[in-house]
Amino acid sequence: MDWSSLSTLFEGFTEIGDDPRLIAMLAIGCVLLYLGIVRKFEPLLLVGIATGVILANLPLGEVVIPATGEHVGGILYYFDQYLLRTEIIPLLIFLGLGALTDFTPVLNYPYTLLLGAAAQLGVFVALTGAVALGFGLREAASIGIIGGADGPTTIYVATKMQELGGSNILGPVAVAAYSYMALVPVIQPPIIRLLTTKKERLVRMEYAPRPIPKAVKILLPIIMAVVVGLLVPHAAPLIGMFAFGNLLRECLVVERLSSAAQNELMNIVTIILGITVGATMTAEVFLDWGVIKIFLLGAFAFMVATAGGVLLGKLMYWISGGKINPIIGAAGVSAVPMAARVCQREAQREDPSNFILMHAMGPNVAGVIGTAIAAGVLISLVPELI
Repeated sequence: MDWSSLSTLFEGFTEIGDDPRLIAMLAIGCVLLYLGIVRKFEPLLLVGIATGVILANLPLGEVVIPATGEHVGGILYYFDQYLLRTEIIPLLIFLGLGALTDFTPVLNYPYTLLLGAAAQLGVFVALTGAVALGFGLREAASIGIIGGADGPTTIYVATKMQELGGSNILGPVAVAAYSYMALVPVIQPPIIRLLTTKKERLVRMEYAPRPIPKAVKILLPIIMAVVVGLLVPHAAPLIGMFAFGNLLRECLVVERLSSAAQNELMNIVTIILGITVGATMTAEVFLDWGVIKIFLLGAFAFMVATAGGVLLGKLMYWISGGKINPIIGAAGVSAVPMAARVCQREAQREDPSNFILMHAMGPNVAGVIGTAIAAGVLISLVPELI
């Protein structure tokens, strides 16, 4: 036996010794696992992302190795190329979100749509900041959309911008978007407390929903898909799948399909999405100053989006004579339902008997639609501005 051939068994140790960046990325993956499992920061997202980070940064990168004419690629390579970058997974996520969404809070309190729109401020502020820092307009659009705290929409925009000739920054912007979605309970509370007073946070909002006719609930997704498709055609795939999922929920004649979209489909695509997004965080891609700037801009975008919603909430508080709790403005980002839960916890932090969750769900749902429309606007305008 040629004992030197046994060295191939330890090739991984050699590789990791030659590239200390791999150790740093494995450590990052372990930290994300800690946040997801121990701290319970959106474990449905972070456990998958963290696992993808660890697998992608193992020596030799077997699970992400590209396919060649002679060799089969790694499993996560195929997930990335044929599910993530073809927009299949983001659109299926929107289908599931639509099936999970109840428009009753929005229909009972239409003003919450404005809070969802105000939160899109972060998208355009971050886009401007990215351009100022030297990013091209296509890349800046992909970075700016992180402010909506909507992972599927971020992936969709980044993919479209790459098709238009932009750089391949799908991995960093997707990881940034999902990381900030998972860290909503950490990022949003300090901003809420900074921008609101104790008196404002103590405002109680009674929830007395009016019955919504079945016909209205069925017509709403249809009208939404048609109107958005006509006004912002590039947003039609996202809004169309969202509307289809909601139609499955509200028509009440396809309960099996609605249940499948809400449960089995969402669970499957969440597993694939999390581990695939995490696998884009290889050492070569992630440990780069340009990527660090993307993460910083993404955090800035998300904070501005939260502040925009809260500030409009304060204006509504003043106009309504103190009847609207401005905390619910923070739910205008489209991190559903994490942002709404954060708003509820912040209200109960001041008054344990105060329940504003359903009011917060209004701007939260509006944020999903608003971010999708903002994405369509960016996809439409960027080619014209270049």
